[in-house]
Amino acid sequence: MPSPERLEDTRQEPQPRGVLYPARLPTFERVAPPDEVALLVRWFWIPEWQIQPGRSSRQQVIAFPACNLVVEPDAVHLAGPTTRSSHRDLTGTGWAVGALLLPAAVPHLAPDPGTLRDTYRKLDLDVLHAAVSGAMTGPGDPPTRRRRAVDAFSAWLAAEVPAPDREALLANEMAALIDGDPQIRTVRDATERLRISARTLQRLANRYVGLTPLMMIRRRRLQEAAERLRTDPETNLAAVAADLGYSDHAHLANEFRSVLGLTLSTYRDRVS
Repeated sequence: MPSPERLEDTRQEPQPRGVLYPARLPTFERVAPPDEVALLVRWFWIPEWQIQPGRSSRQQVIAFPACNLVVEPDAVHLAGPTTRSSHRDLTGTGWAVGALLLPAAVPHLAPDPGTLRDTYRKLDLDVLHAAVSGAMTGPGDPPTRRRRAVDAFSAWLAAEVPAPDREALLANEMAALIDGDPQIRTVRDATERLRISARTLQRLANRYVGLTPLMMIRRRRLQEAAERLRTDPETNLAAVAADLGYSDHAHLANEFRSVLGLTLSTYRDRVS
């Protein structure tokens, strides 16, 4: 069961990967999962916000190639994997408690995650909603409320989602490799490291993620490109493309524009 100190220690980085405009973030915590759901959840994330009347705050991200189970004040939603950048306009006062799901958890909530691409689907999970919303709106200071919310969310997942089998664990390994190793630049790189066939890799990605392996690789590279531009506005774009394994600057520029809807230079100007 995570303590308040653990919650504080796992606060999200000031420049979190995947978030296009970190300066716009509301109060935000990223929390490591308790041991009982460590094979089901990569991390929990908890934003809370108070936006002045008549104003809004747009949160734009290049999401991780995964599904998120999200509890909000009014409902529970399952956010499917995305094929482009996405955004949400925050207004008023609110909160959310989300779980970035590992592949092993996905089939129990979405038997065919590919059908959830770029969608935000409401789920009838009243028990989960009552437990998490009760924790978030109950007594106690913010760290205590958030700790209770993560505990309640974790308890529900542990009770509802069976322990991963061998294939599900391999899907987790696939996702961790593609997301965590910058040397994985092609599908062949992934199959060789995992010692599986391209057909098996494709099947794992389809069943447990809802995106192709190549789309997963491209997502990590785009996140890294955006992060490089944020942290070093003077960086050479051709050098970024080469470092991330693109054939040339134009290849990176075209992919960046197709997913984010803006050019590399425009994005760099906005965050510099």
